[in-house]
Amino acid sequence: MTPQLGFPWISAPKATRKGRVRPWLAPRMATAVLRVPDPRVVPSQLPLLTPGGAQIFVHEGARQALERRFMAAFGGSVQLAVTDNRRRMVTHSRSRGSLRVRVHMMFLGAPDRVRDALVGYVVHSNREASQIVGEYIDQNLHRIRASRPVPGPLKTRGERHDLVAILAELNEDYFGGTLSDVLVTWGRRTSQARARKSIKLGSYSAVERLVRVHPVLDKPWVPRYFVSFIVYHELLHHVVPALRGGGPASLHSPEFNRREREFRRYEQAVAWERKHIDRLLRAG
Repeated sequence: MTPQLGFPWISAPKATRKGRVRPWLAPRMATAVLRVPDPRVVPSQLPLLTPGGAQIFVHEGARQALERRFMAAFGGSVQLAVTDNRRRMVTHSRSRGSLRVRVHMMFLGAPDRVRDALVGYVVHSNREASQIVGEYIDQNLHRIRASRPVPGPLKTRGERHDLVAILAELNEDYFGGTLSDVLVTWGRRTSQARARKSIKLGSYSAVERLVRVHPVLDKPWVPRYFVSFIVYHELLHHVVPALRGGGPASLHSPEFNRREREFRRYEQAVAWERKHIDRLLRAG
């Protein structure tokens, strides 16, 4: 479900290691906001954590700067809170000449145009501004935390391949380090009474922010670059919105396909899968 803004009619670069700048990188998470994953899922050494689950830490100066934008436009007292809500990205109310605003953390790192539109939408109910804010939310759904907890512990280190190391490398090289809350795990092996005709090598759960990789890929004869390609493909589902209208084809938009081909060993990975698909089917 797309988060709602409040209007009834609205649904709610970094250089790579080789020095190349990828203009399509997912926007970096604002440096003024840090989301720390739930320590029950991802162990952390930070002493600030309490056992209550995932937390966010907000740079107070950045929050005050946005609050001053609202005050200048509103002309009165403004109280701004930064949230990590799953459903409502912007809420506001007025009482006795004061304005109370709650905005999702994604807005602290938004471009000036978006922050100006946010102020215009909240203070003046500007319809054009609300459209800009709604589009920004649609483009940044990957910044909204998981809506469903991951069941059970994650299995990330296989006998041959370490998925955490692969995810970290992909995050740095292709996504500018923005994927701070995406999880990865090896999937469960299922018994097969008959030979497979198809196999799903990876999947992505948006509600859990979780990439699952088929355990058939944790073999000595499966190259690391191919496992990386499968994880990379699923990460693209996290950052590239599906086309509206539904259907399997909508998951792989032209933009998705273009980004997928940016994988440095794309041709090699596709060729390897084509050559070894029968072996994968037998092993799976």
